[in-house]
Amino acid sequence: MLDKLNIVKQRFDEVSDLIIQPDVIADQQRYIKLNKEYKDLKVLAAKRDEYVTLTHNLQEAEEIISDGSDPEMVEMAKMQMDEAKSALPKLEEEIKFLLIPKDPEDAKDVVMEIRAGTGGDEASIFAGDLFRMYSKYCESKGWKTNVIDLNEGTSGGYKEIHFEVSGEDVYGTLKFEAGVHRVQRVPQTETQGRVHTSAATVMVIPEAEEFDVHIEPKDVRIDFFCSSGPGGQSVNTTYSAVRLTHLPTGIVAQCQDEKSQHKNKDKAFRVLRARLYDMELAKRQAEDAAKRNSQVSSGDRSAKIRTYNYPQGRVTDHRIGLTLYDLQNIMNGDIQKIIDELMLVDNTEKLKEASEIF
Repeated sequence: MLDKLNIVKQRFDEVSDLIIQPDVIADQQRYIKLNKEYKDLKVLAAKRDEYVTLTHNLQEAEEIISDGSDPEMVEMAKMQMDEAKSALPKLEEEIKFLLIPKDPEDAKDVVMEIRAGTGGDEASIFAGDLFRMYSKYCESKGWKTNVIDLNEGTSGGYKEIHFEVSGEDVYGTLKFEAGVHRVQRVPQTETQGRVHTSAATVMVIPEAEEFDVHIEPKDVRIDFFCSSGPGGQSVNTTYSAVRLTHLPTGIVAQCQDEKSQHKNKDKAFRVLRARLYDMELAKRQAEDAAKRNSQVSSGDRSAKIRTYNYPQGRVTDHRIGLTLYDLQNIMNGDIQKIIDELMLVDNTEKLKEASEIF
């Protein structure tokens, strides 16, 4: 393991030197990539120093105990040895995980899309509940959310809503939320008290930088229209809302959240880039899922991943068989415990795959 950590330290020193070079700073694409690599390697370099210190302490303690000439030193060495032996296994596990190549998408911000599925008005209300849940979760993480476009339901909630989330390691945290979410409850419109099942689809798309996806201007049709609010009422009389159509793929992205046409156009292009990037990413994830046979892969986006059962106050994630009787708190944004379990399963699978490295 130390050999691999020494290679990491060597690369860390190289990158530390590169990111202060004027020609690298001038090349934005290269600088961003190297800066991200520097941050990742810095964590590993610190763990390497910790590992070197512990192994040195262990070796030193063994030599003192073996010598045995000074009883007081031997007693101190035994304590030092016990501390090192108890700390090393945990540290080695942490290092093994850190040495696994990271998904380069994990650090990206995301565009999230929530769409009402089967269930009519109740599905729209549920989509609104999910948006509130994610908004509160993002707030608890210190992440920023920004609505791009929405289509309100006739009885509340949203037929669909698109929003950006920006912060640290957003995609790596939220990517397992993609899929079909089901709700089982008595709808507000139900007069006989029967439990109905409705659904909403969540998509989590990593935001693409301009250098990730190149869009030819001739391939995009741009339409401007008036922003509209609930009930189709005109919010303003200027053509500030923007709709982009990518002609080769037919992908549409629109934004009417801002009063400025220019800002709406910028946002719509960010969404369009993200969706084009997502097309390629979906293919890679599907291939990866087939190879890994992962329980929590985001490769199959049409899979039913979670059920929220109101009569029983229960939330079940079907991929890992996790059931929590804490529905109220979860719907108020306390989803970290679910995300932690999903990450644990995924990390365990990755460690199994990478076991031959160590």
